[in-house]
Amino acid sequence: MNLPIRLYSQLTGYNTQPWDVLAFQRPLGTDEGGIALSEEPAQSRTVEAEYYRKITVSGNSGNGTPPLNASANQLATMIEDARYLNAGFVPSEVVHRDPEVNQLSSVLKPLVDGAPADTAFITGPTGSGKTCIAKFTVDRLQQQNHAIQSIYINCWNDYTRFQVLYDILEELENTVDIHRQSTPHDVLLDRLRDHDSSPCVVTLDEVDQLEEKGLLYELNRMPGYTLILIANNREGLLAKVDERLASRLRSAEQIRFHRYPCNELVDILTERARRALKPDSVGDEALETIADDASGDARVAIATLKLAARKAEREGADRITSTHVETAVPNARREIRQKNLESLTDHQRAVYDVIDECGEIAPGDVYHEYRNRVENPKSDRTIRNYLQKMQQYNLVTAEGTTQDRVYRCVESYCSP
Repeated sequence: MNLPIRLYSQLTGYNTQPWDVLAFQRPLGTDEGGIALSEEPAQSRTVEAEYYRKITVSGNSGNGTPPLNASANQLATMIEDARYLNAGFVPSEVVHRDPEVNQLSSVLKPLVDGAPADTAFITGPTGSGKTCIAKFTVDRLQQQNHAIQSIYINCWNDYTRFQVLYDILEELENTVDIHRQSTPHDVLLDRLRDHDSSPCVVTLDEVDQLEEKGLLYELNRMPGYTLILIANNREGLLAKVDERLASRLRSAEQIRFHRYPCNELVDILTERARRALKPDSVGDEALETIADDASGDARVAIATLKLAARKAEREGADRITSTHVETAVPNARREIRQKNLESLTDHQRAVYDVIDECGEIAPGDVYHEYRNRVENPKSDRTIRNYLQKMQQYNLVTAEGTTQDRVYRCVESYCSP
């Protein structure tokens, strides 16, 4: 029985007991610090179901036996399309964001007719649907004009000037003779300017993470490229750039997103559950509990639904109960927190580790300890920006006024 276990691990990246095989389905790509949008559940379910059939028939798993109350049929059928339980997946229809979709569509509409479009600046709290709506709207735009090209870059992952320019050229299949270590930045800019192609929409997510924000000014001036900028707030970015760029960003169309109220999250979860799960797998009360605990964050809500469904599957249950939800809530926040931690750059992680090891520390001491740990440390202003970003992603908290402020790491809880 070792071969099926290895095969499953290679397909999913999980190290798990045989009876957990069907419970843990993971997208074949990555997710929102840079996160793939789809998976192939049919293929993975076929492999998993076949493996479960074998260990059930033989009665010998090699490392243990399945729970006595779990049947292959129950384990295989609660989650019917796991894509909809991935917060990074863009569905064919979106819920409760029509005004934002219409506003962004209006900004981009000239591209359909081959005319240039203005820059759009999407702002709002984490988990309010900014990335999903940007991708959804651009996808719909491309259906109207198939010649329009779309490039998505998460600036938390690719935060240097060279990385962003290279990513754009790579998507345009124009990186021949470009060397990551030796090609001057001006060569990349010249190649972008000279690129003769259809209109191109460049979405820069987490744009406030760009180290060299002057790149925005250069991209904004290039004909043929339309920018969609995504950040938690516009003012924070404007405070970090020179007046020339600030003036251009202020003239961009701003599309503000709010946190989802509980009833809107319930509607989103209802639609996701309808698409992802076997009928009647979850009731209204469970969805309302998930939505209420998510505090307006759709990522947390969808992750909670996913983990609750997995636990129900693992137990062979045919319906998600309040117990499944209670267990899933802290684990969903822990999962998202871990993804956020993994997306930190080396310098950001060094700052986080300082706070984590000290337990409680003042801003000036954070910078002093950070400088002692890294080569080529960033500026004090950059570290303050890092701290602000980590607060937005619920990795650290700040307590006290400016004079006596201290930082602490947000505790992580995980239920069994």
